[in-house]
Amino acid sequence: MIRVSDIAKRFDSLEVLRGVSLEVENAEVVAIVGPSGAGKTTLLQIMGSLERPDGGSVMYDTTNIFELSARRLAEFRNRHIGFVFQLHNLLPEFTLEENVALPALIGGDRRADAMARARQLLDYMGLSQRLTHRPAQLSGGERQRAAVARALINNPSVVLADEPSGALDSANRNELHRLFFDLRRDRGQSFVIVTHDLELADAADRQIRLRDGRIDP
Repeated sequence: MIRVSDIAKRFDSLEVLRGVSLEVENAEVVAIVGPSGAGKTTLLQIMGSLERPDGGSVMYDTTNIFELSARRLAEFRNRHIGFVFQLHNLLPEFTLEENVALPALIGGDRRADAMARARQLLDYMGLSQRLTHRPAQLSGGERQRAAVARALINNPSVVLADEPSGALDSANRNELHRLFFDLRRDRGQSFVIVTHDLELADAADRQIRLRDGRIDP
């Protein structure tokens, strides 16, 4: 379980988050929705430890992540949190297989083990024929599915996704959304997804609506 308690965040004079609290259960798909500027991405970044709050706490089970040292926090993030962004952020000089394996290699896994897991995940994504391709040789939908595989390589407890289908056409967008629910069913991951896509938000187990830095009841 993830427990976010009384999160506050300010950038200079702009108060972005004002005492936000929420919980995410195991194997739950949660959509964070709201108008632009409501604080959605900032909240997701704090939940993923990419940004530190000015106040409040983020607990993963019994671990308060912002009480960890910088080294231990980086290790925790690598092992327990997966990220998917609107742009795939795949490295152009690496093959698809290498891109997916990279977080496991950074985490210290043996190369053979990391590459084997990458191949398994890419097969699940329907990309087993693209292992040696570079990102530029793939379609937008293929690149984004590979980005999801990379997020899953260390079997994290949660995947945090920021507008993951925002750059895709309708067919690839629908395929990516189905993939999230298939992964929750087959692998038990939780997904927290910032989205403006109403269909995805309506399909989620729960919606959290942000407005002006607060949860809108």
